Amino acid sequence: MEKSLADLIELIGGEIHGDSHKIVRGIAPFDVAGIDDITFADSPKILKRISETSAGAVLVPKEFQQKVSANLIKSDNPRLAFAKIMHVCFPAAAPTKSISQQAFVGENVSFGTDVSVGPLAVIEDKAVIGSRVIIHPHAVIGNGASIGDDTVIYPNVTIRDRCIIGNRVIIHPGTVIGSDGFGFVPDGDKQYKIPQLGIVQIDDDVEIGACNTIDRATFGKTWIKSGVKTDNHVQIAHNVEIGENTLIVAQVGIAGSATIGKNVILAGQAGIGGHITIGDYTTVGPQAGVTRSVSSGKVVSGTPEMPHKLWLRVSQIIPRLPELKRKIKDIEKRLDAFSEK
Repeated sequence: MEKSLADLIELIGGEIHGDSHKIVRGIAPFDVAGIDDITFADSPKILKRISETSAGAVLVPKEFQQKVSANLIKSDNPRLAFAKIMHVCFPAAAPTKSISQQAFVGENVSFGTDVSVGPLAVIEDKAVIGSRVIIHPHAVIGNGASIGDDTVIYPNVTIRDRCIIGNRVIIHPGTVIGSDGFGFVPDGDKQYKIPQLGIVQIDDDVEIGACNTIDRATFGKTWIKSGVKTDNHVQIAHNVEIGENTLIVAQVGIAGSATIGKNVILAGQAGIGGHITIGDYTTVGPQAGVTRSVSSGKVVSGTPEMPHKLWLRVSQIIPRLPELKRKIKDIEKRLDAFSEK
């Protein structure tokens, strides 16, 4: 990377306050950035220390007014602008656009242009692979599965039969898409497996973290809509529907036939019960257990879920419960003695 601040403005927009000809050659965190690096500061805590940085340039919010000697780029969203610089100036290394001779390709497979398939990948019969797709080693694409353009499938990903993956999707290592839903019916003392005949559909611009499991539907589809991002170790059960641009943090579990709205945030280790609806723009706190539907725009925490502000009060009381129990017993004894008198 070797860019002038004027070049960066063309990439990200914003305003330069300082030397537009200044050349930056790297990116670094605020505390370690050097004279040839660009960094960002968007929190009040960091902005107070901006005079301490040795960075060649700093991305700051547009409303920042303090006079400093550092070169500044003012932006509506410094963190977003910094991410864009990282993407443009440090692109991921592109693999060779070819199908490895050590890969297995079944019959009647359709490939778009400029496809990369790594060694020991398996693409089964009738799969459809779009253009500029990258399939890393040891990935498995099932019979009749469809992969959209510009999608990246990392090593040891399994996409099972007939599942549909959209354009510009990223699927990280170890994820399984289209595993059977967890469906059984009692047959005396045994459990009889219910066939899982549906698919998983993942729409455009979705990113799936490592070691996710997304189950196929019993009938119809498990549907992950456009722009959804999941962290690592997420479980999504059969017939779940997740709305656009929702964020799902690590170790979240979503039970069957739940409907998650758009722009929802499910924080780490939250558990979502089956056959309920989480409304649009809702935030579910970490380790929350949601057992009933939540309307749009709410912030809930705790198990069972409750308004977040109420949960904060409840969580302060819990450590005091032994003390409160002793006080109640003492009051009961006094009342009993008073009654006897």
